[in-house]
Amino acid sequence: MATDYYAVLGVRRDASQDEIKKAFRRLARELHPDVNPDPKTQERFKEINAAYEVLSDPQKKQVYDLGGDPLSQSGGGGGAGGFGAGGFGNFSDIMDAFFGTASQRGPRSRTRRGQDAMIRLEIELDEAAFGTTKDIQVDTAVVCGTCSGEGAAPGTSAQTCDMCRGRGEVSQVTRSFLGQVMTSRPCPQCQGFGTVVPTPCPECAGDGRIRSRRTLTVKIPAGVDNGTRIQLAGEGEVGPGGGPAGDLYVEIHELAHSVFQRRGDDLHCTVTIPMTAAALGTQVPLETLDGMEEVDIRPGTQSGQSVPLHQRGITHLRGGGRGDLIVHVEVMTPGKLDPEQERLLREFATLRGEERPTGQFQPGQQGLFSRLKDAFNGR
Repeated sequence: MATDYYAVLGVRRDASQDEIKKAFRRLARELHPDVNPDPKTQERFKEINAAYEVLSDPQKKQVYDLGGDPLSQSGGGGGAGGFGAGGFGNFSDIMDAFFGTASQRGPRSRTRRGQDAMIRLEIELDEAAFGTTKDIQVDTAVVCGTCSGEGAAPGTSAQTCDMCRGRGEVSQVTRSFLGQVMTSRPCPQCQGFGTVVPTPCPECAGDGRIRSRRTLTVKIPAGVDNGTRIQLAGEGEVGPGGGPAGDLYVEIHELAHSVFQRRGDDLHCTVTIPMTAAALGTQVPLETLDGMEEVDIRPGTQSGQSVPLHQRGITHLRGGGRGDLIVHVEVMTPGKLDPEQERLLREFATLRGEERPTGQFQPGQQGLFSRLKDAFNGR
């Protein structure tokens, strides 16, 4: 045995992997070329990298303890070093030695968190105004009842991968102009899990979850609007391997109402009345969200005026109170009169001195861009 790798790192032959790693980190901080550029120190640095490359790898360590030199078998002599996963190339361990960063090694878990899910729920205007409770059908992934998320058939279990020996990755040493290069990649046999399932569960095909339809009860708070999303924690997709479930989001879609139009938390509607009712005043029945109410039309009401019904709109989602119900009045002028109606209307016009009205003219209503232009011009 040409080189005593244990002596190079200054550890006992029965040292644990943790002791070997600590010794390597300590020496790497002292001997790294960036810290000590002396040529002899650089040769020493290559030696400790080669030693760590062998002793940190269980397979290479076993070969070495049996009297072989795994680095020579890979095409290079002991102490050559390189930029691979061992030696100089174990970049994660070099970074760990200088900055204390922990390298993420080992097999990846078969258990992972599930994805979030979202469904769309349609509700009526009064349900949005006052809140409600809905039962919804959800098709999501749930834990397989046959294998309880393990993925293996009943009576069997996952086994350690014989290709990577449970590490989840395999290494390959090659030569380059930089020296030895060791590269690691996920094990092709176990896909990086470190274990294989020889007999997958027949129900879930080894995934640990199946599709199922569930019924959930959702509480819709008062004041929700189009696009409001309600989060149900842990009601989404169960993760692979029976992992924790994601969240379920219920997106609200408010159906159009036959009478009312919603603008924020206020409701708007239009009532059309004859000109006589507008002139004399009247009361118009209106079925609101709270029941039947009378809308008071005062005498002389003009077309385009509005009558507010306070606290008859949508409940505020955050905070107390409600919006208003705004009733817009549209005065209808009769388009066809019989002779008697025409005679009476002319008499009425005569009494009011309106046989030949001159009219009242005023500037036309400006559009938004015209008003903005006038505002910038100081008009």
